[in-house]
Amino acid sequence: MKIPETLDEVLSPAWLSEALSLRFPGIRVTSATLGPVISRVSTNARFRIECEQGLPEGLSPYLCVKGYFSEDGARSRLAGIPEALFYRDLAASSGVRTLRSVFAEVDEQGTNAILLTEDVAAEGAVFLDSLAPYTAEQATESLGQFATLHGRTWGSSALADSAWLAPRLAHVLRARGIKEIRGNFDGPIGSRVPPEARDGEKLIRALQALPAIGESNDSWCLLHGDAHVGNVFLDAEGRPSLVDWQLVQRGPWYIDVGYHLGCTLPVDERRHREGELLDAYLEQLAVQGIEWPSAEEVRLGICCGLVYGFFLWAITLKVDPSITTAMLERLGTAVADHDALDEVLRQAN
Repeated sequence: MKIPETLDEVLSPAWLSEALSLRFPGIRVTSATLGPVISRVSTNARFRIECEQGLPEGLSPYLCVKGYFSEDGARSRLAGIPEALFYRDLAASSGVRTLRSVFAEVDEQGTNAILLTEDVAAEGAVFLDSLAPYTAEQATESLGQFATLHGRTWGSSALADSAWLAPRLAHVLRARGIKEIRGNFDGPIGSRVPPEARDGEKLIRALQALPAIGESNDSWCLLHGDAHVGNVFLDAEGRPSLVDWQLVQRGPWYIDVGYHLGCTLPVDERRHREGELLDAYLEQLAVQGIEWPSAEEVRLGICCGLVYGFFLWAITLKVDPSITTAMLERLGTAVADHDALDEVLRQAN
């Protein structure tokens, strides 16, 4: 079916009826009332539907659409493809707490996607930003969600050949690199990054070394790919849940874990709690039937995850500067604490 290119098309009762009928046969939407809209690159809009003869069992009247409707969004529609495919094909079997999709699809050309989910905010869920207060106990829970995702997809033959899950580092490096890093490092946004980590050229070299290190490790799994707290929401019961799957991909477990450890807590608390949080993740991975990696693999892996997350924030534009500044301080300090840039480069050579 046609993927809408405007929010007005999404809210058309005829289109909603067709989309929702794939999961709720016979549904006939009679109206859709628009609620709050957040439009950056993607557009997220909350709305309420009414149906002829009432709602079918299992469908909330409160829904949310995520699409790429703005002028900026239209140029970035490919970014929404992996997320829509994740919700369409993998979310239900992944075991992780995330949004409940009621419709997710990609057009025949593979150039546009749409996602309809239940509006968890209407049920009391709270969406976080990257600087939201977050405790070590909550971090233990979110790491447990990553362990579930990783363990359930560990070396999965069903995912091994899916082109849309191919690692993305090379693509990201083609899109942004040293220019953006220097712009952040040389200005106030990078002012709290320790001097030993504030080297854009070395960061690029270390990032380029990550695929070589990952290729020597056959323990790949499904990654979230952007594991900061701004991509977490607390469900109606207050439990950390994962959202925003644009960077979902295959890769080694430590990319998500090192990144999450490095940016989730303030620097001093991360230093104090990092070891116990990592052990909690590994214990949950064992629950999924995966043996603990060796101590050396864990040590190097965390360095790799820190480098990956540090790079993503070093190239970040169009985000509140206070958030980027704090993320670069947290991740840059963790990179310096672990000597991660030099360690990754040593292992790759």
